Amino acid sequence: MAKGRGPMVPGNMNNMMKQVQKMQRDMQEAQEKVEQQSFETTAGGGAIKVTVNGKKEIVAIELKPEIVDPDDVEMLQDLILVAINDALKNADEEMSKVLGKFTGGMNIPGLF
Repeated sequence: MAKGRGPMVPGNMNNMMKQVQKMQRDMQEAQEKVEQQSFETTAGGGAIKVTVNGKKEIVAIELKPEIVDPDDVEMLQDLILVAINDALKNADEEMSKVLGKFTGGMNIPGLF
């Protein structure tokens, strides 16, 4: 080893680091793409429509007037919950599917 130089990194290590960095960039781009998508679901035969984005934020809730029954508020609440949970599940599944291409199906805690 020459004096004054740090440890030498073999060429294969450099290539591997470049590949890892590229994979990280590609994963970030894929995640951002999913985050920009919308996921829509309905409940109550289409009387309720919920839209979430890939960041799992609710962006819209639409209710048809006929679904609003002051004597049965619980049913309306249940239908809204079903629609929201289904939309969030769809967003999660898409993120898992897209990022799974990079992780080879491994579940990496905190990644998504």
